Amino acid sequence: MIFSVLRASRFRNYFIADIVSGFGVGMSTIGANWYLMDQTGSITSVGLMLSLNVIAGFLVSAFAGTFVDKWNRKSILLWANVVRAAALLLITGAFFGTGFHVEYLYAFAAVNGMGWALYMSASRSLVQELLTEKELIHGNSLIEISLQVGMFMAGGLSGVLYKYIGFEAILLLNAAAFLISSLFLSRISYSALPVEHDETSFFDSFKAGIHYLAERPSLFILGVVSIIPLVTTMVFNVVLPGYVSTSVGGDSIVFGLSDMSYGIGGLLSGFLAAPLARKLSQHGTILLIFLVSVVNLVAIAFNSTVLLLYIGCVIIGLTNSSLRILITTSLMASVSKSYMGRATSVWMGISLLLQTVSATGLGVVIDRFSPGLGFIVMGGLMLVGLIAYYVLNSKSKLPQKQTVEVEA
Repeated sequence: MIFSVLRASRFRNYFIADIVSGFGVGMSTIGANWYLMDQTGSITSVGLMLSLNVIAGFLVSAFAGTFVDKWNRKSILLWANVVRAAALLLITGAFFGTGFHVEYLYAFAAVNGMGWALYMSASRSLVQELLTEKELIHGNSLIEISLQVGMFMAGGLSGVLYKYIGFEAILLLNAAAFLISSLFLSRISYSALPVEHDETSFFDSFKAGIHYLAERPSLFILGVVSIIPLVTTMVFNVVLPGYVSTSVGGDSIVFGLSDMSYGIGGLLSGFLAAPLARKLSQHGTILLIFLVSVVNLVAIAFNSTVLLLYIGCVIIGLTNSSLRILITTSLMASVSKSYMGRATSVWMGISLLLQTVSATGLGVVIDRFSPGLGFIVMGGLMLVGLIAYYVLNSKSKLPQKQTVEVEA
């Protein structure tokens, strides 16, 4: 059972900390979008805020991994939460003191992007330390479940709080969530990985991380394959509003239910990915899910009915989240713990760069043609992932430790 990993207090405390911090981030991010639209009525401003978030994350990802691999991962997460909470309190104070200024939201976006990039590198590396190789797939499944449940709750609560007590209160709650998350992180007791080459300079450590992946091209490509579902999800968020209004003639309710359907699929992946990998092989399951994703996305591109859109969105959530669970588990079982932070930051940097380029280019394509073409682009991305993974697997170039044993 996937919940068996929660028996150990060290992962249980991490899991609760992850839920709390993720819920706070989701609530404030959704609230910020609504707040900026209410105050400015400008889609351009919202787009700029999203771009600042991605750019800030991309810049930090260049050195976040090296930082994570040179210091204690738990301490990094703990203090990153404290610093983010302090930054949010300052931004909230600015809103209370001087009223609305769009620059404050841009500062919020930058803090969000930098914090997320550092959190991804440190948290993945910490999970790798907290769990045994056999437990990794269950741990990643639970993390995916918490992400989807958190987004459900954050979306609903953010709307209510924004309407009745305002965005400033949401920022205060997000700061409180970071501090509560830090309390649970501080309760984690485990044997931390000894820091290697502590005397080396930051730049030398960064070069060592690049060299580590350069000597393992199949591992690097597998990491790139792992970010394809993440980029596809971003494209989905860009395409969906226009698709709902034009291709299926829906309204805001249809849009909301479509987004919720994606979340349902993501939630199901936490329960289905590990059992499916147990019945089939790890490699076979990943190939099958990639194939189902490609077929589903192409079918949605030519769809014109709301019901099939809902079903298709459930499948998108299920396939994307399942691939993240399985491939991330493979990477955690393959990458040396001493280099996990740097490897993750490289892949996250590539992901953020692809998201930035894809969002800009896709907007132009959709304006000239139709939103349905966006799903064709998504299908093409997943097809690239399918081919790349198949080639790696067929040539037996995947890391020897990649096949992860799954417990019942």
